[in-house]
Amino acid sequence: MMRGYVEFLRAPFAARLLGGTLLGRLPNGMAMLAVVLHVRAAGGGYPLAGTLGAVLGLSTAVGQPVLGRAMDRFGQAPVLLPASVASAAGFTLLAAFGADPLAVTVLAVVLAGFSTPPLEAGLRALWPSVLSDPGQVHAAYALDAAAQEILFTVGPLLVVAAAAISTPAALLLTGALGIIGTIVVVTAQPSRRWRGEPRTGDWAGPLRSSGLRVLLASLSMAGIALGVYAVAVVAYAERLHSETASGVLLAAMSAGALTGGLVYGARSWPGELHVRLPWLLVLLAAGYAPLALAPGLPLMTVLAFVSGVFLAPVLACSFSLVDRLAPAGTVTEAFAWIVAAIGAGSALGSFVAGYGEHLAGVSGAFAGAGLGGVLALLACLAGHRTLRPRPVTSESLTRGAPVS
Repeated sequence: MMRGYVEFLRAPFAARLLGGTLLGRLPNGMAMLAVVLHVRAAGGGYPLAGTLGAVLGLSTAVGQPVLGRAMDRFGQAPVLLPASVASAAGFTLLAAFGADPLAVTVLAVVLAGFSTPPLEAGLRALWPSVLSDPGQVHAAYALDAAAQEILFTVGPLLVVAAAAISTPAALLLTGALGIIGTIVVVTAQPSRRWRGEPRTGDWAGPLRSSGLRVLLASLSMAGIALGVYAVAVVAYAERLHSETASGVLLAAMSAGALTGGLVYGARSWPGELHVRLPWLLVLLAAGYAPLALAPGLPLMTVLAFVSGVFLAPVLACSFSLVDRLAPAGTVTEAFAWIVAAIGAGSALGSFVAGYGEHLAGVSGAFAGAGLGGVLALLACLAGHRTLRPRPVTSESLTRGAPVS
């Protein structure tokens, strides 16, 4: 079952690119918590900490497509390395000034978020030129989607450990890891050699593709479910008067996503991608819906695991579609839009969960996850015809000769 992953990781540069990207993306799982802890330690209240966290997320969502477009035009190293340094400078500025003066604090958070290097989008754009076998590309996308769960498990642990020394140390570590991971990636031969295809079309870039717009809408709705979950588990833990329940449920969902992603990527599946995606979304929505029952912790842990199982397959299938739906010369920006759409949906999900809990308690908060899953399916079905990708050719599979 795991032979496909072994073959993929044995491909030249595959393990280095994946490892470097995961290292450089650890700040994605660290930044929000590091900012909140630092603001609180500096005397700022929860409203300020939460607002700055939202500013960080919004700045990141805005910056990813902008930097992705620049990568399509100028290559990876000229964009990724300066971006990682600028993002680290934002964290350093915040570490130095804390929550006062407020203008400097906001500037630091915006700089750190907007400049977040789009390593995630860059890696997905690289795979077709690094891996000659489409089956290996399929495994790469699946492993990439599954490995994201590691980031949001390890990242917060690193922040807590660094914050035990000082909250500025946590911010500095966040910025440093982004630079180190970026260097590992951009010094690899495939990243140095990669260039986007000649760009076609106008300023809209990948958004000219109606299929990609449908995919973005669907994944933003799925992002709602993720944002809901992060807030709802805290409300659930408070209802149980448990300090550990939220961590258990987050870990259970992550374990489910990791398991689902590994199983999905370990074999080839019948049917076209655009036909497979709606069925995966049906299963994703079905996994989220029972969370609204909010039973006791043992059963809820099982439901949390099940809710995560189809998340990584949905993302992996979507990544494969993006590579074939994006107009020529816009693939990195297209992947960056995917990151932005999920992030924006997650932010909306946090809002939905807060009001759901206020109106109907813990069950109301979790109901938003099921709603997000259903909306993701409906958005996909509404534009299903546009998701049929262009025919695969040897040129679109490789986007250049594989790097040896």
